[in-house]
Amino acid sequence: MFMGEFQHNIDTKGRMIVPAKFRTGLGDEFVITRGLDKCLFIYPMDEWKELELKLKKLPLTKKDARAFTRFFFSGAMECEVDKQGRINIPQPLRNYASLDKECVVIGVSNRVEVWSEEIWEDYFTDSEESFGEIAENLMDFDI
Repeated sequence: MFMGEFQHNIDTKGRMIVPAKFRTGLGDEFVITRGLDKCLFIYPMDEWKELELKLKKLPLTKKDARAFTRFFFSGAMECEVDKQGRINIPQPLRNYASLDKECVVIGVSNRVEVWSEEIWEDYFTDSEESFGEIAENLMDFDI
């Protein structure tokens, strides 16, 4: 399980240090892709394969299913951590998530997310204001 929030920088070559706490859980190879809310999702290979199986079951005849699958898989890249604990985030993914220098890396249960610091702060502030309402809406899910 991934949890926590870490501040990191991306260098001019697009490399970012993966928090040491997350490296073991991610394993030797993992997948990075476009996430929701303008961040990147990083999945350990076993989680990615499970998600892939679920997405394969979506009906090809549904426009939303095709759009989501295209969005999700077209941005996906296999990654591995180098000897310095860094990953190289491809330019198209950096562009999508507006990653220039400062970023925030968070653990979200079965995945890691990478956010531009500015977008994360805006998202967090907006969500924080409505956290009580969000929690109330999730009560239907037995949380």
